[in-house]
Amino acid sequence: MPPDPAPTAARRAVSPLDPRIEAATGHDVDTLWAHRDCGILDEPHTELVDRHRELAQAETGVTFYRTLLHRLSSGEFPVDAALFERIDRTVDQLEEAAASRDAAMRRVLDALEPIEAASRSAPSGEAQITAADQAALLAIAGGAKLYEHLLTGRLSVTTASGTRVPYAELQRLQSAGLVALDTSHPVHAGQLVSLTDAGRAALTANRRTTQTSLPTARPGAWPSAPAPRR
Repeated sequence: MPPDPAPTAARRAVSPLDPRIEAATGHDVDTLWAHRDCGILDEPHTELVDRHRELAQAETGVTFYRTLLHRLSSGEFPVDAALFERIDRTVDQLEEAAASRDAAMRRVLDALEPIEAASRSAPSGEAQITAADQAALLAIAGGAKLYEHLLTGRLSVTTASGTRVPYAELQRLQSAGLVALDTSHPVHAGQLVSLTDAGRAALTANRRTTQTSLPTARPGAWPSAPAPRR
């Protein structure tokens, strides 16, 4: 009888905590994962997403061994000593997977509860960033540089996705402390524009019902910082 296959690489599984996460953050889980990969979450939300990914992997392990146990008891295999041995081994593996899942869920709760507390204590009239601000910040999060045209002297912000952010918008975001400009390079060569911690927090706190799609870099566009793999 062939050896038991190992669990495959985790794909995000729906967990019982997803509704609480979405209620506390104002974003669905897929959006949070995408924001994490773009590096635009603040530290508490980054920790939450990282712990949720661990939970998704643990949920996948539980599903794998539960499915295997169902297969072993479905009548596909002859009832013999080898089958009993496989069933016993799979039950042990399922128990271990469930214990890992429960531990991962506790870590998610540890990361989630401070965010829920902050959400409850936030002033009800707290200002949210506009849709235009959100679009600009998301575009900048994918990588952006400020350039000055050598002949005209005109300033413009070009992002890795090909989106252009008006210079006036950049100045406004910079004055609000949402973005930072690296002036260590001459502007005609391109000065890196990046989100500040306040900018990441503003994106995370924005709870609009309409979701803005993350920008996708064009082929051949200069890259932003590499994103962690799931």
